[in-house]
Amino acid sequence: MESLIAALVVMAGAGFSLFRAVHIVPQATAGIVERLGRYHRTLKPGLNLVVPYIDRIRQTIDLREQVVSFPPQPVATSDNLVVSIDTVVYFQIADPRAATYEIADFLTGMEQLTVTTLRTVVGGVELERALTSREEINAGLRGALGDVAREWGVRVNRVELKSIDPPASIQDSMERQMRADRDKRAAVLAAEGHKQAAILTAEGHKHAEVLKARGEAEAVVLRAQADAEAQAMRAKGEADAIGMVFRAIHEGRPDQRLLAYQYLRTLPEIAKGDANKVWIVPSEMGGALESLGGLFGAKDTPAAD
Repeated sequence: MESLIAALVVMAGAGFSLFRAVHIVPQATAGIVERLGRYHRTLKPGLNLVVPYIDRIRQTIDLREQVVSFPPQPVATSDNLVVSIDTVVYFQIADPRAATYEIADFLTGMEQLTVTTLRTVVGGVELERALTSREEINAGLRGALGDVAREWGVRVNRVELKSIDPPASIQDSMERQMRADRDKRAAVLAAEGHKQAAILTAEGHKHAEVLKARGEAEAVVLRAQADAEAQAMRAKGEADAIGMVFRAIHEGRPDQRLLAYQYLRTLPEIAKGDANKVWIVPSEMGGALESLGGLFGAKDTPAAD
C-alpha cells in the first residue's frame, strides 16, 4: 500500500514537472528566462521547454509597435512664453533583454527624456517659429529619443506633437492679429476687384467709342463714295444727253433762223430764278431778232409772180 502511494506521488510530481517544463509563447511576444536568478535566454513564439524549478519565466514582452501619449508639458520658448505641448511616441521593443535589464521602466525614461528634449529644442526658438516648425521639433525629439532608447532595446519609430497651446492672452492676441490680416486681405482683394472692374469698364467704353467713330468714318466714306458715283452718273447722263442733242442738231442741219428761235425760247428759263432781277441780253440777240424779223417778213410778203 505504501509503495502504491509512493508511486502515485512520483507520477504526480513527474506530471507537474512536465507541466512546468512546457511553456507556450504567443506570436509577437518574447519571454525572458532566468536560471537561478540570472538571465539565461529569450523564448521565441511557439512551444518552448525550460528546466523546472531551475528556470523561471520573468516576464513576457510585447514586440508589436506601441503608442504612448505623454501628458501636456509646460515648455518656455526663447521669448519667455510658456506653451503646453502634448507628445505621442510610437515605439517597438527591439531587444527584450535590454528592455528588461538596462532600465527599470523604459516608459518613464522615455517620458522624462521627451520632456528634457522638448525644453532643449523649443527653448531655443521663438513662439511663432515653435508653432510653425512642428516637423523640426519632431525630428529633434526623434533623434534624441532614438539615440538613448536604442541602449534600452527600444526602437523609436515616430514622435508627433498633438498640440502646442500658447497662453490664453497670447492666443487671443494671435486670433485678433489673424482676423486683422484676413480683413486686410479681404479689403485689398475688394479694392483690386473694383480697380479691375473700373479698368474693364473704361476699356469697354473706349472700345465702343473707337468702334462708333470707325463706323461713322466708314459711313461718311461710303456716303461720299455714293455721292461721287451719283454725281459721276449724273455728269455722264448729262454728257450723254448733250451729246445726243448735239448729234440730233448736227444731223438735222438747222439753219440760222431755227437756232435763233430756240435761243428766244430759252430766255424765259433764264429769267425764272428769284435772284435774276437784272439780266443782260447778249449781243447775239440783235442778230437773232433780225433773222426772225426776216423770217416773218418773208412770210408776209406775197410771192412774186
